[in-house]
Amino acid sequence: MKILITGSNGFIAKNLIAELQNRNYNDLLLYNRDNDLDDLNDYCKEADFVFHLAGINRPDDESEFMEGNYGLTSLLLDRLKENNNNCPVLVTSSTQAELDNPYGKSKKAGEDLLFEYGRNNDVQPLIYRLPNVFGKWCKPNYNSAVATFCHNIANGEPIKVNDSSVVLKLVYIDDVINEFVNALEGNPNKVDDFCEISTIYNVKLGKVVDLIQEFKTSRDNRLIPNMLDEFTKKLYSTYLSYLDTNNFSYPLQKHEDDRGSFTEFIRTIDRGQVSVNVSKPGITKGDHWHHTKNEKFLVVSGKGVIRFRKIDSKEVIEYFVSEDKFEVIDIPVGYTHNIENLGDKDMITIMWANELFDPQRPDTYYLEV
Repeated sequence: MKILITGSNGFIAKNLIAELQNRNYNDLLLYNRDNDLDDLNDYCKEADFVFHLAGINRPDDESEFMEGNYGLTSLLLDRLKENNNNCPVLVTSSTQAELDNPYGKSKKAGEDLLFEYGRNNDVQPLIYRLPNVFGKWCKPNYNSAVATFCHNIANGEPIKVNDSSVVLKLVYIDDVINEFVNALEGNPNKVDDFCEISTIYNVKLGKVVDLIQEFKTSRDNRLIPNMLDEFTKKLYSTYLSYLDTNNFSYPLQKHEDDRGSFTEFIRTIDRGQVSVNVSKPGITKGDHWHHTKNEKFLVVSGKGVIRFRKIDSKEVIEYFVSEDKFEVIDIPVGYTHNIENLGDKDMITIMWANELFDPQRPDTYYLEV
């Protein structure tokens, strides 16, 4: 299948091209401003499917709206007709096509043109009135508030919020691309005359900004956002894509003494926290128990022994652990426990606790094993 993609350097097109190639659609005819009209004519001869994604969003003059959004659509359809090519045509329009402004009028004119073309040439038009699309590779400080806020907050640049109560209608780029591929494969989400992205988020602008600010501070408090919320998960992925390439890493606070070190890595509100414990050779750590707090230990380097004793018993239970066998050891409540390094090098243990450490209520009681 030969697939023509107009506006191939744009945000949506870049994501579409990447996913089409992931799915082994490799015969792509890419058309953008660097091409000439002869290329478009040649592509319209060969194409088995057209993604018409090109358009004008922010012209220097309002007249360019009609030229870019209506004129290019007209040119594309004329070329297909001249070449007797009745392949499906998918067009990205905008929810602003319902509004009385120059941009909306140009998008509506392009829609009407495609509907007429479809009626006259036995082609089913696939028109998507997209709301605001967010995701990786969207140009900041252009026409996407989400892209601008993600970029500016991630890079310490100022933002301006005129009205935090404004509700944004948002779709995520991966959801858009999945729907486009479904349409390519003959299964568009058709609702009356138009096609729709099935997952739409209506979110107040203030909430979007607050979430992005939380993402930035999460490096300091190590709190991972709530990934059970689909919008938050997608927005966090988007935010990370705007980090400067020199700013992918961030330091952790290591608590060190002559026994080794302890470093918190990840904290979550509902799933506890993950830490890295380093014990020097011959060192024993622990000798305490918990009422409710429970843990999991995984030794990833070195070797040692984890000992348990139920607090009302004299029996000591031992589990020998090492880097040779990745084995998770549960630390049940009501058992005093410790971990000793039996090797000749630092022993590194990944530790998970089911709740965040609260210095006011540590639920930790000293008792030798």
